[in-house]
Amino acid sequence: MKVELEARQQQGGQPQSQSQSQSQSQSLSQTQSGSTVLGSQSQTASASASFLSIPQSAPAGLLTITQPPQQSTSYFKIAQNQFITFGWNFSYILATPTHLTVSAVCENGNTYPVGPTNGIIAGTATSVVWDPYTYQTSHPNLPLAQAKYTLEIWADGGPDAVREPGVLTPNSALQFALYTPQAYTPITSGWSCAGCSSAVSQHIAHPTFIALIATLMVMFVSGSALLRRI
Repeated sequence: MKVELEARQQQGGQPQSQSQSQSQSQSLSQTQSGSTVLGSQSQTASASASFLSIPQSAPAGLLTITQPPQQSTSYFKIAQNQFITFGWNFSYILATPTHLTVSAVCENGNTYPVGPTNGIIAGTATSVVWDPYTYQTSHPNLPLAQAKYTLEIWADGGPDAVREPGVLTPNSALQFALYTPQAYTPITSGWSCAGCSSAVSQHIAHPTFIALIATLMVMFVSGSALLRRI
């Protein structure tokens, strides 16, 4: 009888442990399911928070150049330690661009990146410093020409992006020029002013100059003859 009782107790204990295991697995499954639901809800909330609604009545985003002045064409030297700073400010920007692209488009058709990061800068930047001399020495196959350039700045939509409410419109309003200074040559080394010589020869050959010399000679001869009579 004692052996049968122990056997029944053992058999009765097994179902109890199995039911506990099933209960724990169901609880764990519910917990994981709850975490999944919470995670999906969090992702949905994050996505809705990052969505930006721009009214169609909003003006297009603008970029205005503040440096250098646009009243006249600025001339910059391609020389060592001669840096160029381009500055601007934003207006009506509701969708901040992720990056800006700054390029110098030459009148000969070539395009050059502006700035130390190959023309790509942060979307919130309001200026960029360019070292054309360093670019010149680093890119001998595509040198900077002595000519006029147009500064072009655009955002994520590219240089041909259309005007949109709150979105930055590409800007190409600034024009500037680059030149390379000539090396100094002292007069003792045989330097001569070709322009000066040609200017003198042009003056000598001018009819007005010849008439003036003739008038002075007539006055001198007439005066000498008058003095002799006296």
